[in-house]
Amino acid sequence: MSAMPEPFLGAAANDADSQETREWLDALSGVIAAQGPHRAHFLIEQLLEHARQAGIDMPFSANTAYVNTIPTDQEERCPGNLEIEERLRAYMRWNAMAMVVKANRLNPADGGDLGGHISSFASLATMFGAGFNHFWHAENEGHGGDLLYIQGHSSPGIYARAFMEGRISEEQLLNFRQEVEGRGISSYPHPKLMPEFWQFPTVSMGLGPLMSIYQARFLKYLHARGIANTENRKVWVFCGDGEMDEPESLGAIGLAAREKLDNLIFVINCNLQRLDGPVRGNGKIIQELESEFRGSGWNVIKLLWGNYWDPLLARDKDEILRKVMMDTVDGDYQAMKANDGAFVRKNFFGRHPKLLEMVAKMSDEDIWRLQRGGHDPQKVYAAYHRAVHHKGQPTVLLIKTVKGFGMGKIGEGKNTAHQTKKLVDEDVKTFRDRFNIPIPDDRLQDIPFYKPADDTPEMRYLQARREALGGFLPKRRTRADEQFVVPSLETFKAVLEPTVQGREISTTQAYVRFLTQLLREKELGPRVVPILVDEARTFGMEGLFRQIGIYNPDGQKYTPVDKDQVMYYKEDKAGQILQEGINEAGGMSSWIAAATSYSTNNRIMVPFYV
Repeated sequence: MSAMPEPFLGAAANDADSQETREWLDALSGVIAAQGPHRAHFLIEQLLEHARQAGIDMPFSANTAYVNTIPTDQEERCPGNLEIEERLRAYMRWNAMAMVVKANRLNPADGGDLGGHISSFASLATMFGAGFNHFWHAENEGHGGDLLYIQGHSSPGIYARAFMEGRISEEQLLNFRQEVEGRGISSYPHPKLMPEFWQFPTVSMGLGPLMSIYQARFLKYLHARGIANTENRKVWVFCGDGEMDEPESLGAIGLAAREKLDNLIFVINCNLQRLDGPVRGNGKIIQELESEFRGSGWNVIKLLWGNYWDPLLARDKDEILRKVMMDTVDGDYQAMKANDGAFVRKNFFGRHPKLLEMVAKMSDEDIWRLQRGGHDPQKVYAAYHRAVHHKGQPTVLLIKTVKGFGMGKIGEGKNTAHQTKKLVDEDVKTFRDRFNIPIPDDRLQDIPFYKPADDTPEMRYLQARREALGGFLPKRRTRADEQFVVPSLETFKAVLEPTVQGREISTTQAYVRFLTQLLREKELGPRVVPILVDEARTFGMEGLFRQIGIYNPDGQKYTPVDKDQVMYYKEDKAGQILQEGINEAGGMSSWIAAATSYSTNNRIMVPFYV
């Protein structure tokens, strides 16, 4: 008779023949050990299909256990100096905090505060560090450059890094959100406000995820048409878990899977909180997002737990810890990080006597150090590495963090974290001590920025990592290297002159004739991007289908019903038309990707939205 409480038995409570179940599980374990996970996966798929054919009801679930997707023994090891990277992150955390707090101590004459955000970058710092140090390529001779959609509220952390790199001055940091006189830096990422720095606007929230999908698709389009080699470039998109409630955030994820955009990586910062409170207090936002993305055909990688959890999970032979992890709702997880180790011992491990026994020899401080996966640089590196090397699907990384990590009692895990931008001297001292910033007590009131000397190991490492990846990011190109001659008006003579009968034509007819003529131009014609939202026939443009083809990465695997007609519906791997279907938001996103191609791809494109 098992001593395990009945609620923890799960499916085993209804097992009519536990011996047979054990034999099946042992057989599967034998296959995994002898022939590997791919063979095991094949056999499971065959069994499931056989069960379906036999009429057995097969409930579908796109969810996996509430643990890391990548087992510890399969993690790619980070080649960097993690000790130096930790110190650099600490300095950037400090400078980001100092910039926001100093801005909100100005007390302008017209009242109000300048605002800004500390807690978002606090939860993202490790993820940004891994990307900047090891993965994100700048445009250089051998690489077209990766594209970064930065989570808008984390901009102080990006400025803090640029300050360390020598790209942003202390005067600019002191003028955060005060760019009217041209000396400051903008609140959020926007190329209009900082044209040589930010690549893309990502606020309002939801626009970044939507536009990034079409940006990734446009890279594939350019490559397929032979206009630019984009095969080694990635589009990285940082979103918040609360941001995914915006309809635009998830609205085009089906397109990304359908077109196999393996150059696209979503990183969703799952700190479980939005501006006012928990994202899913009564549920689990990570599990919800996993099912959304996996169901849409994405590769899903979950990173939930840091390395201090690994020994506990290895000892979890009865899977009690895994069940408690799954059963604990996000509202409770938030409370765990808003309190202390004693609270976690009582309210998490205290849910089962065996778990209390598991941590009996751990102090409350040890339990408090059981960090979330997004704050573990080795595990973040391993997740990124797997995402970068995955083929045939877009990848989403669901990474669990703590909002306001390092802010202590004033903000860490608190509902007020997003709005916390004024720290009193004691909070600043706590922040300094936690991250070991070398600033003496007598200077703390001024909250000075900190930057080591250029010849220190940290600064040499910082510069060397970006040099190895081709240069600094974010960075925006303002002009393309190439130029085109605008066709003369003589080219459009047939459109501009009246008909033989002297009859006027409609503006729609004139537009179509103009576009058709432009497409025939030897130099500029191939750079024209007609973007259709399922209205080509409405405007008499169906002749373009066969003339230049509709882009489809799979080509045309079927025989179109109108193949016997001159203007049949032709899809082609190198097609020029972007047919978006009944999707105006997608059409506009494609237009933006094409119109800004001079900057993102060093290729001038001329989009027409129809």
